[in-house]
Amino acid sequence: MRGRRQWIIVASVAAAAAVLFHFFPLFHVVPLDQAGQRAAGKPLDPVALVDRFWAERLSPGGTRAVDAVELVAAMQQDRNSARRTHGRSVGVGGAYYYFVAGTGRVTSVEKDSVRLSLRDDPPQVEVALETGKIFGNAVRDGTGLWNVNDFPNSQDFNALSSEINHRIEQQVLPALRKKATVGATVRFVGCAEIMDEDTDLHPLRIVPFIVEAP
Repeated sequence: MRGRRQWIIVASVAAAAAVLFHFFPLFHVVPLDQAGQRAAGKPLDPVALVDRFWAERLSPGGTRAVDAVELVAAMQQDRNSARRTHGRSVGVGGAYYYFVAGTGRVTSVEKDSVRLSLRDDPPQVEVALETGKIFGNAVRDGTGLWNVNDFPNSQDFNALSSEINHRIEQQVLPALRKKATVGATVRFVGCAEIMDEDTDLHPLRIVPFIVEAP
């Protein structure tokens, strides 16, 4: 009798707990993007963020870039040493980045790039400034000015990269294509994303975010 009474009490408590947890669960499952917005307090506005980034961090940050002549010379001497000294890696992937600035003379204008020689004696193509559609995370990750841990989720971090690339396509590349004629001198600041050293280093392919030409 006592055992039956205890069983009834246990069953009643379990049933009451089930009803309680149904209406007042210990946790809620929410989408990752919604969770990120809650953590940040409000949705990310990539346009406004890039506006501030461009004016306050990106343009002034160009002074931290390695000189292109120094970098090319280091790569020609020892790729691995150049990567250790001047490169930047993000995450565990195979890609790495260079943040680079320099001045070169236009040797040719291709469909999706402007080729530059950094030295006149002897002239040789050492840098290619990208002028086509921009993909990847070269500027976002190459500058080292942003940390993925500053963002509540990867979707927001990727939205930042997309807006940076869009800004370059709309505001930087048209002026470069217009001014880059063979023989012209071009000053640039930008980033290179190295995924395949055989193709991305010969010449060094750079996504420019600052371009100046007389």
